[in-house]
Amino acid sequence: MFQTTRRRLALWYTTVTAILLLLFATGVFFYVRSTLVERVDDTLKHVVEVVNRSLVIESVSVSQGRYKVNVEASFPDNAEAVEDDHIDLEWFNPQGKLVWSTFSDPLLIPLHLSRRPETVHLSGARTLRQVTQRVNLDRYILGYLRVSHPWFEVTKPIRQLSFDLALGTFITIIIVGFIGWFLSGLAIQPIRDSYQSLKQFTADASHELRNPIATIQTNVQMALAYGNTDPQVQERQLKVVERLTKRLGNLVNDLLFLARSDSGVLQIRQQPIPLDALLIEVIEEQRTFAEQKNIFLSLRIVEPDNNNEENFSLSADWDQLARLFTNLISNGLEHSFSEENVPEKEAAVEVELERIKRDRFHQLQVKVKDTGKGVPEVALSHLFDRFYQVDPSRKSAGGSGLGLAIAKAIVDNHNGQIKVESELNKGTIFTVILPV
Repeated sequence: MFQTTRRRLALWYTTVTAILLLLFATGVFFYVRSTLVERVDDTLKHVVEVVNRSLVIESVSVSQGRYKVNVEASFPDNAEAVEDDHIDLEWFNPQGKLVWSTFSDPLLIPLHLSRRPETVHLSGARTLRQVTQRVNLDRYILGYLRVSHPWFEVTKPIRQLSFDLALGTFITIIIVGFIGWFLSGLAIQPIRDSYQSLKQFTADASHELRNPIATIQTNVQMALAYGNTDPQVQERQLKVVERLTKRLGNLVNDLLFLARSDSGVLQIRQQPIPLDALLIEVIEEQRTFAEQKNIFLSLRIVEPDNNNEENFSLSADWDQLARLFTNLISNGLEHSFSEENVPEKEAAVEVELERIKRDRFHQLQVKVKDTGKGVPEVALSHLFDRFYQVDPSRKSAGGSGLGLAIAKAIVDNHNGQIKVESELNKGTIFTVILPV
């Protein structure tokens, strides 16, 4: 599927570029051709003006006002001069008969008066560009001057230009084809990654939902099949169903929260919040669980120099921040442990709150430190992925792998930052930075 889409994108890139190149090459071709034709026409007109000024006119009958052009005096050495410039001249008498020409073989072309230059095709694939000028003096026609310029002065560079443009366009289209294939791969890679993530997410979500549903169905079928069994057995089965139902409800709520966060419809109820008070409340809620695991849970507040009660206040959503730090602290409690060979080092989770200043802006920084076994470096970049767990055995203990993904979503919704540092057999530190 992705290869077909990539080929189509590359083909579209190449086709569009080829059309643009062909339009550009066509425009260049006609522009250069018209420029060359204009240069030839200007040359012809200039030669006509020069020759007109150099004509030697003699009076035949002054009383009758008749004149003639002295051909020998007007064109003494012009033949060699014009031959060097590839320009040929022809002089016709008033009756249209050829009198003088620079051509070695006279052209068998009838005299054709035209105010504009015209292209004349001769035998032998020879083509000329000509302009014909009538020469008058006091309304008396002295003769006709025809100036010819070889057309190969236009066709020769035009052929070379056509070849260069065609070759350049062909090579460019081939290069663009390879570039289009490369760019289409870059363009489709995010889609491929998103598709793979969606497949993995769907597989993980269906797996997380399938097991509790199957267990609930089994317990319900057993209760229906053995309705007259011991009430204690039925009570135990109902408790299992209740526990699994609660787990399913939490999982569905987590998935709904992430889906709403991804779609941008998650509402944040902004209100002034004392972050120190919120952390105290969250720690009190987690203290019972910490005592059951014999883990020392503490809160350390780094007081700034000024004793302002609003040092740790920010505008945020209380419920979301409470959920954020509950997830981080419970994650630390789950992974903290005491080292058996170091009795004096007990398991501990420390929460540190500090007001910092970065880039001239004040921010609140919260660090959650635990004494767990740490996270391998290769797993650090995946900690905030959905359903990802460093220890897959936790799935059987009820962990879904969505806690840290939800934590990151909450931090992102508050325009904050979250990062993690870990060292094997020493512990992990989650750092949350929120703008004030």
